[in-house]
Amino acid sequence: MESITEAKIGRKAKARPSLTSQQLVELISKFLDDRKAIDILFLPLEGKSSIADYLFIASGNSQRHISSMAEDLAQLIKSKAGYKVVIEGLPQSDWVLIDAQEVIIHLFRPEVRAFYNLEKMWMFTFDEAKVVDETL
Repeated sequence: MESITEAKIGRKAKARPSLTSQQLVELISKFLDDRKAIDILFLPLEGKSSIADYLFIASGNSQRHISSMAEDLAQLIKSKAGYKVVIEGLPQSDWVLIDAQEVIIHLFRPEVRAFYNLEKMWMFTFDEAKVVDETL
């Protein structure tokens, strides 16, 4: 019996990401820093969570700032890494989640970030948490 391939059932084969995980993390970190995100936190989740290998939490100055960062970052990840990217939380932009497969990025207005306090939820990884100003 012949096996069914992706081409035979009309689907395209998944493109391989063009960046390594470390390169993707560095790309996101640099983007957030360049775009003046506030209090950027990086959490390595590999082996600790099934939702993603890496997590970023950052704040923006306003809804417009967050929206702009989210849309531009999603486009950058798509173009440079070849990842499928999903954005949730637009157009309100109080809390925007960007799902880039192995990396999740949360962008908040500062008061919304304080209210939801995701840092506390991920406390078990804080021994490995890094502020983006430091070397990843």
